[in-house]
Amino acid sequence: MRHIIQFFIGLLFFSSTAWAQVHELPRSTPEAEGIPSSAISLFLDSLTSYPHSDIHSVMILRHGKVVAELYPEPYKAEYRHTMYSCSKTFVSTAIGIAVDENRLRVTDRVATFFPELLPEEISPELAAMTIHDLLIMASGVNPDGTIRAENDDWIKVYLSKPVSTPGKKFKYDSLCTYLLSAIIQRVTGMKTLDYLKEKLFNDMHITDVSWEESPEGYNVGGWGLHIQCESLAKMGQLFLQKGKWNGKQLVSEEWVKQMMSNHIATSEEGTAYYGYQMWGCPPNGSFRADGRLGQFILVLPETDMVVAITECTWSPQLRFVWELILPKVQDAKLTTGKDYLRLLKEIKAYRYPTLQGKASSSLMKQLEGKTYTLDKNEFGWKSLSFKQQKNELILSVKDEYGKAYDLSLGFKKWITNEVEGYPLYSMTARQKFKAIEGPYHMAGCYAWSKQTLNFKIEYVDWISATEISLVPEGNQIILKVRKNYQGQEEEMRGVSR
Repeated sequence: MRHIIQFFIGLLFFSSTAWAQVHELPRSTPEAEGIPSSAISLFLDSLTSYPHSDIHSVMILRHGKVVAELYPEPYKAEYRHTMYSCSKTFVSTAIGIAVDENRLRVTDRVATFFPELLPEEISPELAAMTIHDLLIMASGVNPDGTIRAENDDWIKVYLSKPVSTPGKKFKYDSLCTYLLSAIIQRVTGMKTLDYLKEKLFNDMHITDVSWEESPEGYNVGGWGLHIQCESLAKMGQLFLQKGKWNGKQLVSEEWVKQMMSNHIATSEEGTAYYGYQMWGCPPNGSFRADGRLGQFILVLPETDMVVAITECTWSPQLRFVWELILPKVQDAKLTTGKDYLRLLKEIKAYRYPTLQGKASSSLMKQLEGKTYTLDKNEFGWKSLSFKQQKNELILSVKDEYGKAYDLSLGFKKWITNEVEGYPLYSMTARQKFKAIEGPYHMAGCYAWSKQTLNFKIEYVDWISATEISLVPEGNQIILKVRKNYQGQEEEMRGVSR
């Protein structure tokens, strides 16, 4: 049995090390770290089968070792992922390093960093706003999503807004974090990402990472980090180790403590609370980095555990961690056996279902040889043309960004394409994708069903997926589009001229 288990571990190691910057954290079996494999199996099954759940990656650590990880096909360990508000925790870490270096203090007034962007009349409330207020989401400014969507000078517009007394009321606002990112750049002369690379990421070997930039030239801070799941797990382990990595104190223990402390209530009932760009969790002392649609770093000091998750799920079910795993965790080592082998087999078998139907249709003749000009759409696609060869459908795309590329879709299998085209993005902001270098990866499958061509695209290094049903009608095509981050179905049309 021992030799069989070693073989499986070696097989997983070999497959992972073919890619850069994965499989760097030490690996172990769940039982060796006091967790039954059966509990992890139940957790993964529950997580992946929950309605409206799209799990992209899961990594579970105990005592600094990875005991389980999951990347359902067509997702892979090496693919980066957009983090939404999970990015905020990284900004707070950068602020902490700057505080440790005496570059700034949390009591510093925000207005002093942007003198040329202040309104002509500065209210006492604006003058009183501090870095601490931004860190705890209590700037006194009402959140306004139109600032980043309609303006290029985000900071100037933000500082011109009315300000109530700072530090009193929690109002979650990504632009609070954006200001923190801008402050980092102003006091260090480096973008937040470059500062983190120099002070943190290089020591932790987090090199495969990028971050969106604003029209003003700052990393956007409150969202836009593009990073691998294992790097998220490394950050969680750094916090668990109180800022120390390989014996080197990268972030002060005091700052990590402040990040994971109760600074402000997030509800009128006072049952939930916020630290420095991290959320408190039900078990005492547990905190999480938390991004829209389920990007998480869970730091669980009581059990010496970290859980990292990326997904696109309407109602992420973190309760499964507390209900299905934590009650089973033990201090003593357990015996590794058949449950572990079963877990490995299950992990290897996880895959997103492909579409059911036929590989070809006589209607394909209506599509081939034509180019369809599309209505304006979120994809940015201007035109589509189609070609079929055996069990593969090829979509040729031209988009509004001047890019042209082919998407190969497999029948009863996923085909992953490396393309220059942009993925779907639910964020609305000026110059989105700026500084997130391509190419991007898009996995696709297709099937014909009666008079309809159905195809799915998983943007495997992003958040989004879409399922499209296409019906040819004369010189037109009618497309019904369902996106995994929106509930409603949309329609767009294309015309062949």
